[in-house]
Amino acid sequence: MSHDSTVTADFAGRKLSGRRRKEIVAVLLFSGGPIFESSIPLSVFGIDRQDAGVPRYRLLVSAGEDGPLRTTGGLELTAPQGLEALARAGTVVVPAWRSITSPPPAAALDALRRAHEEGARIVGLCTGAFVLAAAGLLDGRPATTHWMYAPTLAKRYPSVHVDPRELFVDDGDVLTSAGTAAGIDLCLHIVRTDHGSEAAGALARRLVVPPRRAGGQERYLDRSLPEEIGADPLAEVVAWALEHLHEQFDVETLAARAYMSRRTFDRRFRSLTGSAPLQWLITQRVLQAQRLLETSDYSVDEVAGRCGFRSPVALRGHFRRQLGSSPAAYRAAYRARRPQSEQRPEPVQPAQPVQVFDGPLPPQLRRTPQGIGAHHGDPGRGGPEAYLQGRTALPGQRERPVG
Repeated sequence: MSHDSTVTADFAGRKLSGRRRKEIVAVLLFSGGPIFESSIPLSVFGIDRQDAGVPRYRLLVSAGEDGPLRTTGGLELTAPQGLEALARAGTVVVPAWRSITSPPPAAALDALRRAHEEGARIVGLCTGAFVLAAAGLLDGRPATTHWMYAPTLAKRYPSVHVDPRELFVDDGDVLTSAGTAAGIDLCLHIVRTDHGSEAAGALARRLVVPPRRAGGQERYLDRSLPEEIGADPLAEVVAWALEHLHEQFDVETLAARAYMSRRTFDRRFRSLTGSAPLQWLITQRVLQAQRLLETSDYSVDEVAGRCGFRSPVALRGHFRRQLGSSPAAYRAAYRARRPQSEQRPEPVQPAQPVQVFDGPLPPQLRRTPQGIGAHHGDPGRGGPEAYLQGRTALPGQRERPVG
């Protein structure tokens, strides 16, 4: 459920001190940061699109350390501003941090703390959440990051309530997003918060992306274990669970295998993976169901049994909650998207006599820019019309709860 109006009112009520202005957005760059994540806020907040109905922001690009800043592919960047630029910003965005194992520069952390104390909104994209956590800005707050790094964030900063399922989390004055493209989702959300859905929709059409994406990160997870779990005693239990998803077992079974009480197991498991064990187990079963739906011809009832669900009804409920569709609809959509070369071959049809037309070609054979027989409005094809004004999408992100 969306709570845009509540979040807007909450942030609008924060008082910016000193020279800070709401319309000024500072993007804090570091050496070693990936260029894609760094370019997202630069594109969203740094290009004048007033002709499309998008209110203009004033962008300040700030270096968080001495330059030149090296990024993806060995490119070197020179930021026009230093940390002093953060003193004027109403919003400070930290794109992906270069390494989840190295501490950010102390001067940059001090600047972020000062900006937050003076009323600025602080945003971390992808592993930028690690910078916010190092500054203490996520203590006691909900947050997210790329699902691959969520366990590390939860383990390193246990006071942060890490939720690896969300595309982004809005906690009012501190916001975080999942990996890469989820940074676009969060930046669009900020525009929507500041200027309304119409402005965010206009910007989304310019970027040729959905105004809102349904679902969360669950559909992108894999079964690989977190990097830091290998040496932990729970690693064997987690590996056993992944190998026996086809069996019906519960969290109590896992706790018993770990020789722990349920409470101790829950606490240790959450600190290690960033998720509650029950939610993790359900997510893994749904992921296994996805794979079987994609790669096999098992019925939905058979898939449920092979993924450890007690009934097809349980599978359908969890599948819809996590992925926003039924198992049958997911399979149909997946197969429709598969390349033609991967589809099952059609039966060979007898040769038909060649038809010769001495008049205008019928519509199904006319050549268009999209190909022979293509036309706008074909429900089986996607295209730019999917982003035209009036198309709606379902919210799939966590925003600050009411109250």
